[in-house]
Amino acid sequence: MYFSSVLWLQALWASLTWAMQHYPSEYGHYDVCKSLVRSDEGIVWEYMACQPESTDMTKYLKVRLDPPDSTCGESPEKFCAMGNPYMCNNECDASTPELAHPTDLMFDFEGRNPSTFWQSITWKNYPRPLQVNITLSWNKTIELTDNIAITFESGRPEKMILEKSLDYGRTWQPYQFYAADCLDAFRMEPKSVKDLSHHTVLDIICTEEYSTGYAAHAKTISFEIKDRFAIFAGPRLHNMASLYSQLDTTKNLRDFFTVTDLRIRLLRPATGATFVDEQNLARYFYAISDIKIHGRCKCNLHANTCVFDNNKLSCECEHNTTGPDCGRCRKNYQGRPWSPGSYLTIPKGTANICTPSISSIGIAPKSPLPSVSSGLTANHKRANVCDNELQRCQNGGICHRNMRCECAAPYTGILCEKLKCEKESGGCGTRNGQGAVSRSQGLALTALLGALLLTAF
Repeated sequence: MYFSSVLWLQALWASLTWAMQHYPSEYGHYDVCKSLVRSDEGIVWEYMACQPESTDMTKYLKVRLDPPDSTCGESPEKFCAMGNPYMCNNECDASTPELAHPTDLMFDFEGRNPSTFWQSITWKNYPRPLQVNITLSWNKTIELTDNIAITFESGRPEKMILEKSLDYGRTWQPYQFYAADCLDAFRMEPKSVKDLSHHTVLDIICTEEYSTGYAAHAKTISFEIKDRFAIFAGPRLHNMASLYSQLDTTKNLRDFFTVTDLRIRLLRPATGATFVDEQNLARYFYAISDIKIHGRCKCNLHANTCVFDNNKLSCECEHNTTGPDCGRCRKNYQGRPWSPGSYLTIPKGTANICTPSISSIGIAPKSPLPSVSSGLTANHKRANVCDNELQRCQNGGICHRNMRCECAAPYTGILCEKLKCEKESGGCGTRNGQGAVSRSQGLALTALLGALLLTAF
């Protein structure tokens, strides 16, 4: 008994220390997977929906060009200056670092002057189309959180398609079409994202806003993520609760902002005119100085950390989930079907944790078993459903003979881990008397536990 008490105190001490180290300095939406809370029954874990922070996702991608020899300089060639398409004495040479324009220059720091950039071969094979596919792959499902911005050092292309994949590049679907003339290029009426509404937010549009030629002040092509968020959250994204509610209840909307790969299809370079100057083809090419893509790992609201290890992104799953996207329950935690976390109820969401499997906690199966002697039965030690050390009944539940948890009135589940009203329409209201452990309470508990440990020893 003495040893068990010491182990219990040490485990609680470690849990409290961990919780205080990870206590957020400022509360944000869905950034804490669990926290210690105080209730009438004592200190218990409260589980919440959580997700990794948004970050620059270009740090983790791989780039592939098609055709592979689309980058200039394998054979040194002349091209025209960006600002003056008739000054054609510049050179691209892959064997000379100062004259090379490899793909990694699309993602380097852009504080230098002049800008660094990737550059394609020129349109020397006109009238054969000059077309290049740039595929960006993460080998991981990610969720986009900000506008995609592609900055061109050449004129912006007159025809381009941005595509996405949800299955690691096996199949593709268009995200947006870009053209100087949408009707001519794609037989689509030109539209702006500002023309979209709640009912048409998932429509694929063609825009003419980003396809002017050699405009020095207009270099960027955008895919407007935030403008689509604003359809639900308002112009300044002040009503994120409305957006989260839509994401929670509309799978197609969640999938719209989710990708494993992006593909930029450059179909026609800027010409700046209605015809191509066949005597001066060195003025036509693509050049990209910067690509910005912000997002987060998709972890199904079951992780607040995503790690990059061995050139691979993966979620550090909580809530007894596992897998690259926390997309299934861990072994022995399949007491109910896996489900993604929920943004609702705002602002903490619902964790939808995986619960212990019946078989993993010693509940006898219903199928008949071979008979055994009473002596063997008496000597067989059944695994505990609960105890006061590692498998504690939660939310004030009491462990009865290590065989079941006797739960307090509002709770149910094998370890009293969920509210009974979770299955009822409307869900549960806010728990009375509960709140996140404050720093002052944490310090007091730390002191108390320290004293208890000293007394125990």
